[in-house]
Amino acid sequence: MVHGNRFLHVVAGLLMLGLSGATKKETVKNNSGVQPAGQCGTWVKEPEGGLFTSPNYPNKYPPERECIYIIEAPPRQCIDLFFDEKYSIEPSWECKFDHIEVRDGPFGFSPIIGRYCGQQNPPYIRSSGRYLWIKFVADGELEAMGFSASYNFTAEKNITVFN
Repeated sequence: MVHGNRFLHVVAGLLMLGLSGATKKETVKNNSGVQPAGQCGTWVKEPEGGLFTSPNYPNKYPPERECIYIIEAPPRQCIDLFFDEKYSIEPSWECKFDHIEVRDGPFGFSPIIGRYCGQQNPPYIRSSGRYLWIKFVADGELEAMGFSASYNFTAEKNITVFN
């Protein structure tokens, strides 16, 4: 249990370092699980799963935003992530401008699952462990409707539960 708390402190410290870099974009982090109106980004730790959206969804998201969402599943569970069909992120080659980036773990340097933009919603995503790191980036040019995503938790495949 002590190691688990130490891990969370290390994760939080690394997040603070990673999110404090100089940038023109407005980076918003919020570890309370509650999103103030007009802001984005949160550390999500809900016991039954939930929903999160880009700012202003389903209306156009504002320019110059960078939102980081970290989803944490209970121990020995993984995350199932679904993007709603009403999805629109500024399209670009290799999603170099506005995009959603999903990583398999709690950090911005965790293995990348994918980078998504355009009009077709991303595929269903399942994490390999209990964390997903999701970044939404909007540049200063074209804005679109954005996204709505829901998530729930599933027991990891290699875990046997005895009652």
